[in-house]
Amino acid sequence: MQSLQPDPAARYRNVMEALFKIIRTEGIWRPMRGMNVTATGAGPAHALYFACYEKLKKTLSDVIRPGGNSHIGAAGCVATLLHDAAMNPAEVIKQRMQMYNSPYRRVTDCMRAVWRNEGAGAFYRSYTTQLTMNIPFQAIHFMTYEFMQEHLNPQRQYNPTSHVLSGACAGAVAAAVTTPLDVCKTLLNTQDGHITGMANAFRTVYQVGGVTAYFRGVQARIIYQMPSTAIAWSVYEFFKYIITKRQEERRAAH
Repeated sequence: MQSLQPDPAARYRNVMEALFKIIRTEGIWRPMRGMNVTATGAGPAHALYFACYEKLKKTLSDVIRPGGNSHIGAAGCVATLLHDAAMNPAEVIKQRMQMYNSPYRRVTDCMRAVWRNEGAGAFYRSYTTQLTMNIPFQAIHFMTYEFMQEHLNPQRQYNPTSHVLSGACAGAVAAAVTTPLDVCKTLLNTQDGHITGMANAFRTVYQVGGVTAYFRGVQARIIYQMPSTAIAWSVYEFFKYIITKRQEERRAAH
């Protein structure tokens, strides 16, 4: 839906039309395309992301004035630098495989073709745009999550319902605000290199589709981010609770 000049067979009015048309014309498994490369990149990326976030949140809370949320935003920004460094190549491959009529059947085919034809730099062509999008995204995401937790779970106990609701709201707000940057990132990831840099991508999007082009796919992005961030936070908080509980039990036993 974010493609600026899509194939006539890949023009969609809304999310549900896109989903049904993709399944009808390309098969039931087509919406799952790129899942394996995403899963491969997500493991190390999220490990770096949450470990850095927790460490910096604790460190900065002692330095920055208590009572505010600026240390949370700062921790989220730095965590994003590490997350995107691990995730950006996977994102490039995933988006190229998901484009309509993509010539790539397997992840390795796509990886080799990009490396051979465009060089290693193609895997990081959208890195600055990704950071420009994800730094505000994660700052909004983390601050919204912590804000929701303060209201739904002020005691900060393990509460699956509050983690799911807070994660979903945080993802929805952050996704809606940063959609224009996501459109530019998709453009940089899926073209062959004649467009470089975020400023150039922003101009191109406006020239091709006007202001409304910046919000192409906003519904799909929110629908994707809400369960994504809800699952990420609830799984993270679950393992954090289990690990902390075991550590406390070991200390009590000693």
